[in-house]
Amino acid sequence: MTLPQRTAHIINHGMAVLHPCVYGSLDSTNAVALLAEDLEREIALLQPGGNAKETVGAFVSRLPEIRRLVETDIEAAYDGDPAATSRMEVVMAYPGLYAVTIHRLAHELYRLKVPVLPRVMSELAHSKTGIDIHPGATIGERFFIDHGTGVVIGETTVIGRNVRLYQGVTLGGLSFDKDASGALVKGLKRHPNIEDNVVIYANATILGGATTIGHDSEIGGNVWLKESVPPWSRVYNTPPAPVIRKIS
Repeated sequence: MTLPQRTAHIINHGMAVLHPCVYGSLDSTNAVALLAEDLEREIALLQPGGNAKETVGAFVSRLPEIRRLVETDIEAAYDGDPAATSRMEVVMAYPGLYAVTIHRLAHELYRLKVPVLPRVMSELAHSKTGIDIHPGATIGERFFIDHGTGVVIGETTVIGRNVRLYQGVTLGGLSFDKDASGALVKGLKRHPNIEDNVVIYANATILGGATTIGHDSEIGGNVWLKESVPPWSRVYNTPPAPVIRKIS
């Protein structure tokens, strides 16, 4: 199998651990064992000479916290969407939850410095949902992406708790610094900070590592921001003035 195919198996085992009633009939113990086995094999291939068993042990120890975070994401989706009829519907049918759940798994592997695999996980989620979350992004509890298509969240983004995004939102970088040889400088903070209790409506774009959206703020649809806004802000564009004529 190719790396993407093997990664898809890892994702399936991870989803079975976090959502056993939806993504498989395995009990959680068996699902964790299969996930650990696949991860250890893959990490050993990606990091020859490394300690794959130790890395996987550290990852497995974080699964209860990942499960807790995902449960808060389910609650946020159910509480925040009047169309949601049950938490089971959120788990089975919401692309935002699917992408965020995979991100929760991939982010832990990213923190453990596993190469390539977290990024492949995020790209598989991207291809399925249209939601592009870099595994390096740090995301707090109760995170909800409504609809989701076209959402982009960059590597150094930091998102607080109880944040909601709508479709088409970009949390991106500005122009990239280059060194004396003209090569891109890596490892810099390039993407914005979103504090607690923020809502960002459809197609808003927020750019830059020095940009912070203060807590309890609302960012309106199609807003373009490259500067910080204080807490309790409401940022909207001036509405257009459409002309409506009756057809005779």
